[in-house]
Amino acid sequence: MQSKSKSGTRYMIQLAIMASLVGAIGTSAAVFAAPTDNEAVFTAPPVSAAEAQAQESWRADMARHGAPAEGCYSASYPSILWKKATCVAAPAKYRSKVPSRSGSVFGDSTNTKSQAAGRAQTVGNGEDYVVQGPGLLSGTVGSFPTVSGVTSETGTDGSNDYTLQLNTNFNGTTSTCKSYSYCTVWQQFIYESDVSSGYVFIQYWLFSYGSSTRSGGTCPSGWNDAGADPDGIGEDCYVNSSAISAPAVAASQLANVKLSGSVVSGGNDTTVFTNGTTAYTLTTKDSKVNIAAVWNQSEFNIVGDGGGSAATFNTGSTITVKDAVTDGSTSAPTCVGPSDAGFTGETNNLTLTGSCTATGASSPYIQFTESN
Repeated sequence: MQSKSKSGTRYMIQLAIMASLVGAIGTSAAVFAAPTDNEAVFTAPPVSAAEAQAQESWRADMARHGAPAEGCYSASYPSILWKKATCVAAPAKYRSKVPSRSGSVFGDSTNTKSQAAGRAQTVGNGEDYVVQGPGLLSGTVGSFPTVSGVTSETGTDGSNDYTLQLNTNFNGTTSTCKSYSYCTVWQQFIYESDVSSGYVFIQYWLFSYGSSTRSGGTCPSGWNDAGADPDGIGEDCYVNSSAISAPAVAASQLANVKLSGSVVSGGNDTTVFTNGTTAYTLTTKDSKVNIAAVWNQSEFNIVGDGGGSAATFNTGSTITVKDAVTDGSTSAPTCVGPSDAGFTGETNNLTLTGSCTATGASSPYIQFTESN
């Protein structure tokens, strides 16, 4: 939803004044221009402290204000106006690995043994902190307020090969499940950095679809069959939305990015990726899995590029993770986890350190640190 014209105009004037005061507009066009070639790894140019704060405020605003209609859009600082962009196919190879859907996050009170018992709290594959509000979530924004010691990240395909994932809970049943009694839905808002190019898109899942017995099932037309559900009831099915191209981002630049997801029942679902002075958004119908009806937990982190892979950081890396929610409340949310928590099968080589803190605010959030 776009800001009203008067508030939007005031916001742009404020940004322009701040930018002129620090001399950024006249000195570095690269600060404001959106990269035109997504076949290069993006590294933000150095700016003054005041300009860095102005850009951070712009990223925060854009992360919460997606485009007004379905499709793909981009924007360049300091403008808050989205411009129509070309949608492309999401990477055909991309498919997340799903961790075991049991334990406290999935709502299985009979499973009292942690999946992570006896091993370090390495992030991913059911080991992570998850934010939970008092009711349904309408949106979350993931960011990395502090990044230190990060000089490199390596994935299966090489350097800067990772995903930022903002994942919903996967224990809710919606009308998309039809009459299949064991079916649940899952949705991932994804930014993929694939060595030299990037993509922003949404991946949808149906678990235990197509049968209410242990006799298999069939995925809906147009969906990919991920095989029989591990619990033996129905099939697991997934499909990607279209995507918007974005540059690959060096892992050392994570403090300059945000990934958000928002949903509207009967309306549109939106994901926004902001990177330095550019923003990219994709908007689709919520009716794909009707996630707005059941979204009450959110996981955000940097992990491997699909298929259960890992994002491997250089030794000495420390990253602070923040997941802010919109749930109609200003009360502090709940930190869930880390054992039997998280919704992705991908991992990184960082270990959760210290505790997770939950803070009430206009946008309540949780925050925690991971390092190696």
